[in-house]
Amino acid sequence: MSDVKILVQGASIAGPAAAHWLTRHGAAVTVVERTPGLRPGGQAVDARGVSKEVIRRMGLDAAVRAACTDTAGAHQVDADGNILETYRADDHGGDGYIAEIEILRGDLAQVLYDDTRDRVEYLFGDSIAELGQDGEGVDVTFASGSRRRFDLVIGADGIHSALRAQVFGPRERFVRHLGLVLAYFSVPNEFGLDRWMIDHQEGGRSAGLRPIRDASTAIAMFSFPAGDSDVFTREPAAQKALLRERMAGFGWETDRILAHLDDTPDFYLDQVAQVVMDRWWEARVGLLGDAGYSASPMSGGGTGLALVGAYLLAGELASAGWDPETGFAGYTDRMRDYVEANQEMGRQHVLSLTSSEPPAEPSPEEMTAFMALIERAVGGPALPDYGLGDFSVPGTA
Repeated sequence: MSDVKILVQGASIAGPAAAHWLTRHGAAVTVVERTPGLRPGGQAVDARGVSKEVIRRMGLDAAVRAACTDTAGAHQVDADGNILETYRADDHGGDGYIAEIEILRGDLAQVLYDDTRDRVEYLFGDSIAELGQDGEGVDVTFASGSRRRFDLVIGADGIHSALRAQVFGPRERFVRHLGLVLAYFSVPNEFGLDRWMIDHQEGGRSAGLRPIRDASTAIAMFSFPAGDSDVFTREPAAQKALLRERMAGFGWETDRILAHLDDTPDFYLDQVAQVVMDRWWEARVGLLGDAGYSASPMSGGGTGLALVGAYLLAGELASAGWDPETGFAGYTDRMRDYVEANQEMGRQHVLSLTSSEPPAEPSPEEMTAFMALIERAVGGPALPDYGLGDFSVPGTA
């Protein structure tokens, strides 16, 4: 065990994943999370391509797969419920429209927390209030009033990162609204879902239902075009009113789903946005996952960016002897193309959803370029072993 002390803010996916790898490299890690505990449920997230290899190297493949939603595939339907197209979870080697590893955000966070809780200090119900850096470390004052010193601080606290705002500047400098709003919440499964997701898209709007392992419950999903960049700051009642207004007259099962809106325990609505930054570190503070390079939920790659980013961040820092300038620069070099490819995927998906024109048949050149983009976004960067040992034996170092 080295004597380097690292503070990570955020205990969703990126934070505990970073804690896993940082401790594998010998660091003493503290994770601080503003909420009083892990947040259950949430949107379904996917692991594709290179991120599946990271999960395998963590020794968590079996645990993650045991917690997956077990979705068999998806049907796209018209306003009357007639099936227009079908996608299966085993398409494209499990890396297609519906990924073979699909798991609720809260369930993946629980797997990562359970994996790290015995060797990582978790501080729930607290956050970084102030910090000051010098050439040797970072002095942190927590909202609870306690003060501690760390060698490095990592922000893994999401697209609305408070740490990013403290160190790098206001959110308006980095957050790019893509002109779409996404909402989801749990509803009783009175729609007969049985391992199949159902999605209806028309005129730039979409409504869908996603099954989960609890067959009595489904996750409702909506999206609609909007220039409202302040939706995330509105009170839930105003957000629900906006959702009802924008989805009025959409057909399919929309009215039945929205009838549960006032009773759901986990309503979420936010702009679809990306975080675009020239660099993801400042001296001894670095950013990971959505805090530094959100590709938006429409990219399908946010979980991969968090997991792969955690692996490379920890590995590059450790390989640099915990020197932040060298370590953070190496992390950036290895991640940049992967990030840019996933952000382009997110932008293209939003454009396809919000366009009022039917998609044109792509030319051979356009199809070749798109397939190359998918390879960059899914295949991702090479993963050095960083001297951690034989990854054929899960969890070894």
